[in-house]
Amino acid sequence: MARIHLPALALGAALFTGCASLDDPLKAPQQVQPASYAGTTADTANAGTTDWRTYFNDPLLVQLIDTALARNLDLQMALQRVEMARAGARAARGAQLPTVGLNTTAAMRRFGLYTMDGAGNIVTEIVPGKLIPIDLPDLYIALQATWEVDIWGRLRNQRKAAVSRMLASQEGAHRVMTNVVADVAVAYYELVALDNELAILRETVVRQEEALNVIERQKDAGRANELAVQQFEAQLLGTKALQKEIEQRIVATENLINLLLGRFPQPVPRNAAGLAGPLPADPAVGLPAQLLRNRPDSRAAELELMAARCELKAARAAFLPNLNITAGYGYQAFDPTLLFESPSSIAYHLVGGLFTPLLNRNALKARFREASAQQLAAVFAYQQRIITGHVEVMNELSNLGKLREAGDLRRQRNDVLQASVDVSRELYRNAKAGYIEVLLAQQNALSANLELVEMQKRQRFALVDLYKALGGGWSDQRP
Repeated sequence: MARIHLPALALGAALFTGCASLDDPLKAPQQVQPASYAGTTADTANAGTTDWRTYFNDPLLVQLIDTALARNLDLQMALQRVEMARAGARAARGAQLPTVGLNTTAAMRRFGLYTMDGAGNIVTEIVPGKLIPIDLPDLYIALQATWEVDIWGRLRNQRKAAVSRMLASQEGAHRVMTNVVADVAVAYYELVALDNELAILRETVVRQEEALNVIERQKDAGRANELAVQQFEAQLLGTKALQKEIEQRIVATENLINLLLGRFPQPVPRNAAGLAGPLPADPAVGLPAQLLRNRPDSRAAELELMAARCELKAARAAFLPNLNITAGYGYQAFDPTLLFESPSSIAYHLVGGLFTPLLNRNALKARFREASAQQLAAVFAYQQRIITGHVEVMNELSNLGKLREAGDLRRQRNDVLQASVDVSRELYRNAKAGYIEVLLAQQNALSANLELVEMQKRQRFALVDLYKALGGGWSDQRP
């Protein structure tokens, strides 16, 4: 009957039970992505692939964005995170290769006389005619190498995970770039809108001062009373106060743009008529499947999922035998004058070791469970980015359409209320309307003017947000 080797049996059983317990099937629910956006036709034309220099046709805005991409501090930090991830990928690749170094040591040894080494050395010649000294120098200089043989792919999967995370960090930098472009555009349109509101208020102040002068002359002529004068004066003071608030918001918005551009406060050039032109045509949104490539956050989530899968494979491979090889080749002697004698002082070694974890594997199991949970979390994060991207595009499409319709209505309302101001003044001159009607018409006209500017600004914001939701124009810069 064949002999049963208990250590070998225990080794095989440990490996079998260890690998059998690492079955971790993915249990994440699958999401079916719609073929197209609701209310749109299936067309591959996509504004998300358009370069922002083409998408934004204001030369001053393009110049500001160019400066921001070159100097924005958040973006500079994101680029440094890419460099850190790239260094991590290089380190993971280097772990697969042998490590070679120069080992230089100098030692002094003394063995006890009542030991095997001491008793043997006391009667042994180290060189002809000379016994081994009790205090034995030991000089050693050699090239030494270590190498972990990647039998099961643990190091290879760790390298793949590091590369995927490096690419994910690049997508993260693209996302920061998209946010910088969008933030500068939004702040620019905010600044232009404030300039338009300030111009409206200044013109309104002039008209209200003229109306106040008319009411004061009418009071002197006995055709109006002090209450009417006070009401017109109060309206004028309210408009001037609003003007000061707008002036302060202009300063704050200019400073925000300068902060995005990574520079100290200074005047920001802008086109005051930037909101006056017609709204650009609706951008082509393409297909939902294109978001997976166009949006940096979706690409980053996909790469993080790939990294998590590789980490799980590496954690599983850690339970299997680990082969390490060490080698050294150099010179060793007790006397410096004899150190480089060849071949007498040549020393070398070659050792191969196979280590298999058997007991106390809780740390390995915990790492495996952690990697398994990370993979599942990455799956959910990836699915969330897919759904979030689709929802954001749908929201911005609806927002842009409704803002177009609301803008037309606001424009019509503004025209009506502007005409009502002239009508109210004429009726007041002919004593067919009171000053309250004049005040109300002026206030409504001012509000309508400001609301129209606000609506034009929100329409530009919607175009920026839709461009950002579609990917921000970075898909053409990926391999």
